[in-house]
Order: sequence, then structure tokens, then C-alpha cells
Amino acid sequence: MSGVPDWIGIHAVKLARSAITSSLLGSGRDLDLPSLRRGVFVTLYRYPTMELRGCVGYPYPVDDLKGAIVRAALMSAFEDPRFPPLTGEELNEVVVEVSLLTEPQLISFGGRIDLPKLIRIGVDGLIIESRYGSGLLLPQVPISYGWDVYEFLVNLCLKAGLSPTYWMEKEAKIFRFAADVFKEKEPNGEVVRDEGGV
Repeated sequence: MSGVPDWIGIHAVKLARSAITSSLLGSGRDLDLPSLRRGVFVTLYRYPTMELRGCVGYPYPVDDLKGAIVRAALMSAFEDPRFPPLTGEELNEVVVEVSLLTEPQLISFGGRIDLPKLIRIGVDGLIIESRYGSGLLLPQVPISYGWDVYEFLVNLCLKAGLSPTYWMEKEAKIFRFAADVFKEKEPNGEVVRDEGGV
């Protein structure tokens, strides 16, 4: 989708990197952003392999987008439980990506067999909610792993700590959202819209 102007996405990525740089080195730039009703995720990738190095965010809109980006960037760099905290030596070895999310909408369907037909790979991000756990996968994730719709749903369930076929259970709630994705071409490099994830 193209709901967010490029300049906002570019500023969002620069703000995320600046927050991480400031935390590690004590220096960074302060950038202003307009108030938008968007959820936000900040993702770090090792460069040039593009292996995941951290990803944390807020699926639902927050009033202070700037603050949410800063918090998500710092948590992605230093508090993602899957990875050790980012070090100063790694700062120039990662690329920063920011996903600005639309508000999640519950997917309505007749029967569970119909659900895969309603999901658009590369367009829809998904959230699963249940009494046992919840999980979220961004729209760009199935593209990067080459998943089909069924693999997307299975991995969504696994992310939530659920059985691989839990999406077929009646009590599971599945939400969809879209995202405007912006990322650096290289560490601290030009920021571009990632059309592959939208």
C-alpha cells in the first residue's frame, strides 16, 4: 500500500537508527514525525546476509508515533529475547527497517477452509489471538521465506506458541493488516520503500 508518504517512512528509519546510535554511542539526531494512527515494527537485519537480528513493535496504533518508533528500535536492538543485545561493533553491520501498520481488522469467513483463500501473500500481515497465546507476522515475512498461504498460517501459529494447525480452530481469531515498509539499502545508507513487502 502507499498510504504513508515516502518522507515519513524515511524519517522513521533515520529516527530508529538514531535512537540505537544514541543509546550505544551517546550521539544521534532528533527527527520530528507527524502524529499518525499507525502500529509500528522496527526490524534489524545483518548485512549483507539479511539474517534477522531483531524485531519488536506495536501492532496497534499508538498516539505518539515518534515515541513508539524509538521504543521499538531500542527493544529490537537490545531486548529481543531471541538475540543478544546489539553491540557498538555491530552498529555498522545491520540495516534498519521500519514497518508502519494499518489497524488490524478481524477476518470474517464462513468456514475455516475458506480462510487461506482470503489471505494475500505480500500484502497481508497476520495476527492470531487465542486464550493460549497470540502472534504476529509482518507482510514481508512470507515473501522473504518463500512461504505459501498455508506455511504462512502454520508459522503464525508457531510464533504464538500454538499447534501448527491452530488456525483451523473455531476459537482462534485471525486479523489482517497492511504495512508501508521502509528500509536502508545498506547500513546507514539510503532509505527506500520496500515494495516487496507491500
